[in-house]
Amino acid sequence: METIRIFIQLTRLNKPIGFMLLFWPCLWGLTLALYYNSEIYKYITYVILFFLGSVLMRSAGCIFNDIVDKDLDKKVERTKKRPIAAGKISIFNSFIYIIVLCFLALIILLQFNLLTIILGMGSMVFAFTYPFMKRITYWPQLFLGLTFNWGIIMGWTSIANNISIEPIILYLAAIFWTLGYDTIYGLQDIHDDEIIGVKSTSIKFKNNVKVFVGICYSLCVLCILILGLLMEINKYFLPLSIFFIASLIYQIKIFNPDNPRSCLFCFKMNNLTGLFIFLFIFPLNLL
Repeated sequence: METIRIFIQLTRLNKPIGFMLLFWPCLWGLTLALYYNSEIYKYITYVILFFLGSVLMRSAGCIFNDIVDKDLDKKVERTKKRPIAAGKISIFNSFIYIIVLCFLALIILLQFNLLTIILGMGSMVFAFTYPFMKRITYWPQLFLGLTFNWGIIMGWTSIANNISIEPIILYLAAIFWTLGYDTIYGLQDIHDDEIIGVKSTSIKFKNNVKVFVGICYSLCVLCILILGLLMEINKYFLPLSIFFIASLIYQIKIFNPDNPRSCLFCFKMNNLTGLFIFLFIFPLNLL
């Protein structure tokens, strides 16, 4: 039982917000492609496969991140009890878990077309370089956005088998979304991070963090609305955008940079935002 408990802590399976924030962009890409290709059975099958892939890859990513950050995690109050930092599991055993999880994810990836497989393999570059970014740039959140939202492109190509302007616009929207929510998330550790020399947009924009998050969220909304215009969305569906826009405005209003609990709450709220964006995209398929 102790081994299972450590594995759950290591992979953050007890914190589903992580794999949901990875899964929502996949679902958006799949749903966007469904508008042009109405193979509903394939769509449902791929939704399940992308969900499983999101759980597996997020779990592997968490372990790799903890291996890379083990010395830093020991110095941060919020992370010092993570299994690797606390010495509850060896680096070797942690790598074994990564190999197993990546192998299972590969089996899932091989169910798709060649273009999607190539894109999936290419995403590994983002996934395994991201943990190092906080050491060399104040923009690790940008690299997280590139990584976490790659599923939009893969979801699209898995059904459409091509790359088009629509998923690219949605990908840009999602990158700005991630820039915003992960900046809020990073505020939890800002004091410890400054002491140990870790970089982030939370630190870079700490004096105007609400303005920065507001700009990121505004650009996210703008890209999604441009996508709607490009696809000639029916004007009667535009009110559905109110829900995800309101959720983003609410986050900006209530998060307090000096209150880690409020920052965590707003970060987790993006699970709801992801759902609202899906509910804005899905009705396109009912036209």
